[in-house]
Amino acid sequence: MPEHYSSIGEAVGAAMQHNIRLAHRSAAPGSDKPLQVRHLPSASADPYSVRGMISRLHEDASPDEVAGIIEEVNGALVGALPELTELVASAADWTRARLDFDDPHHHPTFETWTRLAAAYGMLQDVREQLEAAEDGLAACPAERTDPRHHQMVNVLRSRELLDDVLGAEAAPVPSAAQNVDSDRQRAARASSPRAGTSPSTGSPPATAAPPPTPRSAGRPR
Repeated sequence: MPEHYSSIGEAVGAAMQHNIRLAHRSAAPGSDKPLQVRHLPSASADPYSVRGMISRLHEDASPDEVAGIIEEVNGALVGALPELTELVASAADWTRARLDFDDPHHHPTFETWTRLAAAYGMLQDVREQLEAAEDGLAACPAERTDPRHHQMVNVLRSRELLDDVLGAEAAPVPSAAQNVDSDRQRAARASSPRAGTSPSTGSPPATAAPPPTPRSAGRPR
C-alpha cells in the first residue's frame, strides 16, 4: 500500500535513511525490505484535504475564506481535526485494553496510555480554541497591514508542502464545483452545534472566549 509524505523534506529524509541502511547493513543484499513507492499528491488534487486547505490559506485569502477553511477542518462530521482526535482516542482505548497493574512498580503501558490521553485532551482543547477563533477570523481586516507590525510576532508555519518546493500554484476551487462547495459548507454549518454563529452568515462576532488556563508544559499554543 503506498505511503504518503506531507513534505518534500520528509520524503528526501526517508530516502537518505534508506540509502544509509543500504551502505551500512551487514545482512545479505536480498534481506532488506525494498523501498516502497510513495505517492505525493498535489494540493490542487483535493482542495478539501488538509494539504489543499493549507494551499488555499495564503496571505491574500479573504477573512471569510480563512474562517471557512478553519470551520471545514474543525467540522463535527467530516473535519480533519475531529477525526484526528478520534484516532488518538482509539489508540488510547487500544492501550487501555492492555493495561496490567499486577506489578505495583512497573506500569509502562499505563504511562503510554497517559501520554495518549493527554494528547487527546490537548486536541479537544485545540478544537475549542479554533471554534472561538472562527468569528475573530471573519472580523479581521481584508487588507494586509504595514509589515512593521508583522515583525512583532513570530511566523509559526515550519513545514513546506511539495507544491511549495516545486512552485505549483495554490489549490484552486474549480468553478464547476463552486455550487457543490457552497452546499457542502451549508451542510457542515447545519450539522454543527455552532450553526447559528457561523462567521459567513453576516451575524456579529460572538463574545471573545476567555484566555485558556496556562499549562505547566509551557508549549506554544
